[in-house]
Amino acid sequence: MAKAIESPTSPPSPPLGPRHWPMWLALGVMCLGARFPWVLQRWLGRGIGALALLVAADRRRAARINLALCFPEKSPEEREVLLRESFRDLGIGLFEFARAWWGSVTPMRRTVRFEGLELLDDIRAQGRGVLMVSGHFMTLEMCGRLMCDHLPLTGMYRRHRSPVMEWAVKRGRLRYAKAMFTNEEVRPAIRHLKQGGFLWYAPDQDMRGKDTVFAPFFGVAAATITATHQFARLSGSAVVPFFHRREGGDYVLRIGAPLADFPSADATDDSTRVNAAIEAMVREAPSQYLWIHRRFKRRPPGMTSPYARRD
Repeated sequence: MAKAIESPTSPPSPPLGPRHWPMWLALGVMCLGARFPWVLQRWLGRGIGALALLVAADRRRAARINLALCFPEKSPEEREVLLRESFRDLGIGLFEFARAWWGSVTPMRRTVRFEGLELLDDIRAQGRGVLMVSGHFMTLEMCGRLMCDHLPLTGMYRRHRSPVMEWAVKRGRLRYAKAMFTNEEVRPAIRHLKQGGFLWYAPDQDMRGKDTVFAPFFGVAAATITATHQFARLSGSAVVPFFHRREGGDYVLRIGAPLADFPSADATDDSTRVNAAIEAMVREAPSQYLWIHRRFKRRPPGMTSPYARRD
């Protein structure tokens, strides 16, 4: 029997079997936490982040290695401070994700600041699509929801292994996004861009099995998907950096200038420019970036993974 194709505008059917009950329980806790006051969420998030720093040894080690590779100019003591801050923001980010999916963002709407939305007017007037490129920051879900107040955003994401989480994430995001495409739904996403749509995605993780090149990220060769180059080439869309960060309890969302003369004929050069844009975002809010991801796990031939243990 042919596999049913899910719509990018509706979530899949929720799985209800007993083996999924532990995940449903975890989602219930998240849904409850999504309704806590924002001040309490930030306080609890900092505590959860501090606890994660103590118990998540593998992720702590990955983050420490990433920070050493990306900020060699900082002293070990300065990087340790940034490590602690990053786990603190990781804990707060859990509540930001939950609130964006299932809670109210009314408190955030009162103080959010938007910058550069006018840069999209010319692109819209040309009838071109807009590929909004960002990175994996803990603020991405909250800021995506806030941006949807002004733009009919669609998103692209990697399908979750857990069917319960797949249902929950897609259902939560479709509360505010126009559609959600998996990274396997390339043709519908390109068609959406050709029709003048807005597509937001983050190409800053090492995606095995995808078309990749090695491009510098913080001066370190990183396996980088060429999807930004390919999407722009096939759809004629503009590529626009989307900066977002939290300042205290407030948010700043900024649209950067479209990348000029993009795409070029060289996918590696274009991927390098995309990585540079994301690096600039990280430098604005380094503690809010997802440092626990093993960004440099694949190396150019002849080079050893920095995460390999040398016991």
